[in-house]
Amino acid sequence: MKLKKIGVLTSGGDAPGMNACIRAVVRCGVKHKLEVIGIRRGYAGLLEGDLVRLDARAVANIIQRGGTILETARCEEMKTAEGLKKAVAILQQEGIEGLITIGGGGTFRGALALAGVGGIKIIGIPGTIDNDVYGIDYAIGFDTAINTALSAIDKIRDTAGSLQRPFFIEVMGRDRGFIALDVGIAGGAEDILIPETETKIEELCLDIKRSFERGKKCSIIVVAEGDEAGGVFPVAQQVWERLRLDYRVCVLGHIQRGGSPTARDRILASKLGAAAIDALANGKTGYMVGELKGKITFTPLRETWEKRKELDNNLLQLVKVLAT
Repeated sequence: MKLKKIGVLTSGGDAPGMNACIRAVVRCGVKHKLEVIGIRRGYAGLLEGDLVRLDARAVANIIQRGGTILETARCEEMKTAEGLKKAVAILQQEGIEGLITIGGGGTFRGALALAGVGGIKIIGIPGTIDNDVYGIDYAIGFDTAINTALSAIDKIRDTAGSLQRPFFIEVMGRDRGFIALDVGIAGGAEDILIPETETKIEELCLDIKRSFERGKKCSIIVVAEGDEAGGVFPVAQQVWERLRLDYRVCVLGHIQRGGSPTARDRILASKLGAAAIDALANGKTGYMVGELKGKITFTPLRETWEKRKELDNNLLQLVKVLAT
């Protein structure tokens, strides 16, 4: 049976490029003669019936905007049986037969649970700056986030060289090191501390000491927010206790989530939004659409969080070589 009405929502943390994805979903949905309903504030808005009809003109002039016009939220109620039943009842009441969810692992968990309770057709689209979803090369928002962080690090390096002191820079990424690794390599960091590898303070101190002895004017140490050493401030303090070098700490924080999306994120978001509509129109359900090795792929939603996406080992090995 052909779908007539679908919903689209963004959930969890926002990511640059989500608007470009919403735009593609709506306009490709119109092409397929689907009525597209926007659900505001993710699953929380769904449970409150906060819905709005979207047509081609409703998504005009949003491709360049950061954030998400549908807004986003986290919703504990969707983790309960009662919340899921309520959500299904609202979707059925509104005649929504399919749902496209844009977000990360938590978003996909909710989507799969929803499909299991009410038989709603579901397609997920990866939108998270953390880039930690299995089955893809890049999530929507990751490229913009690393370029935002890189721009900040380039500016910090200017002042770090003038002051001749180490700078410890914390980037986002939750409990994974994808942002830190890419930003650290691109920014010429002397060290990169990530949750996936053990942080050895003595080795870090030795690296910093040797870099200054070789005539370097500064040291940039990129620290992932989920690093097992406890975060950027404990790391910086432990280094100071050993080396007695004056230092500065910079936490980039949510600046990495905002801003106009890069061309790469806009194109990826547009491709995945279109592919999600095609998948629903062809009866596909229970999958995340993504891009892997240049091709559109479909990964079962459960695998996106049950399987672990691995870092590029070649980049990990390259860090020390390039920092000499």
